[in-house]
Amino acid sequence: MFDESEIRFLSLGDRRLAYEVRGEGPPLVAPAWWVSHLELDWQSPGVRRFWEGVARDHTLIRYDRLGVGMSDHTLSASDLTLDGEVAMLSALLDELGLDRVSLIGGSSGSCTAVGFAASLPERVDRLVLYGSYPDGAALTTPGVADAIVAAVHAHWGLGSRLLGDIFLGDADAAERDRFARLQRESTTADIAAEMLRLVYRLDVRDHLALVRQPTTVIHRRDDRAVPFPFGREVAAAIPGARLVPLQGSSHFPWHGDVDSVIRACRQALAVSRPTTSDGTTADAVLLSGREREILACVASGLGDREIAEQLGLSPHTVHRHVANIRDKLGSPSRTAAVAEAARLGLLL
Repeated sequence: MFDESEIRFLSLGDRRLAYEVRGEGPPLVAPAWWVSHLELDWQSPGVRRFWEGVARDHTLIRYDRLGVGMSDHTLSASDLTLDGEVAMLSALLDELGLDRVSLIGGSSGSCTAVGFAASLPERVDRLVLYGSYPDGAALTTPGVADAIVAAVHAHWGLGSRLLGDIFLGDADAAERDRFARLQRESTTADIAAEMLRLVYRLDVRDHLALVRQPTTVIHRRDDRAVPFPFGREVAAAIPGARLVPLQGSSHFPWHGDVDSVIRACRQALAVSRPTTSDGTTADAVLLSGREREILACVASGLGDREIAEQLGLSPHTVHRHVANIRDKLGSPSRTAAVAEAARLGLLL
C-alpha cells in the first residue's frame, strides 16, 4: 500500500543515508533535491498528492542526501560533486538490489539523474526531468549567486525566506512560511549554503548527449528559479528527448497546478505500446508479471478476495492491480478488460 512507508538507513562508511520505499510496481527513483526531509516532506498535502499521483503504480524510492533531513549531517568535499551524487545513488540501488530503474529528477536532482543515466546507461529504463538545467553557473550572475549563498550562511531565517520567494513563485504567505520552516528543520545554515553552492556548480552539459534512454523534460514556462530556456536547452541536447511546457511559476511541482505536472509525468513513465504486424497494440509490454497473473484469475471468474487468498496478497492490493490493468487496457470494467486482453492475446 502506498500509505505504508519504510524508512531505512544505508551505511556509507561511518555515515548513514536515509531512504524511503513506498508502493508496489516497477521501481521509480527520485534523486535527492537540494534540501529535503523524508518524514516532514510527506506531511505536506501537496507533496503527498504529487508523489501519490505520479507513482501510483510504482515502487517509489526517495532519499535525503547526506547532510540533510534524516541522513547524517556530515559532509566531505567528495560528496559535493556530480560524481559524489552519482556514487550515492548507485550505492542505494546496489543496496536495494535494483539492476534497472526509472529516474524522476527534479531541479538539482535532474543533474544527478542525467549524470547517472549517462554514466550507467544499462541501469536506467527511462528518464523524467522536471525544472532541469544544464549548467548551474548560468542560473544567475556570479554576484547574485554569491549574495544568495551569503544570506543563507549569515542568517538561515532570512535566507530560508529568500529561497521561498525564489522557489515558490506566486505561492501565498502561508506556503512560503511552511517552506522556510521545512528548510530550517531539514539542515543547518552552513550545510544549506554548501548545498546551494553545489546547485550553482553542477554542470551536465557534456553528459546530455550521452543519454540514450527515452527522456521527457517537463518545465513550467514562468519558473522563477530555473527559467524555461534552461529546460529547453536540456531537451535539445538529449537525443530524442521530448519537451513538455507547462503553465505556472512555482519551481516545485507540488505547488501550483499539481495535476498538470502529474499528468505529464505519468504519460512520460507509461511504457510505449508498439504495434504488431497486423496493426494491433502489443499491450503485453504494459503489464507486469503480477498483473498478468491477476488478469488470468479475473478471467477465470475469481473475485478480489479469492484472488488475494490464491496469490497471498491483500484484497486491497488485488483491487489496485485490477484498477491498473483496466487503466492500461483502456477498459471501463473487469469484463471489458478480460475481453480486450483476450483480443490481444495477453491471457496466460
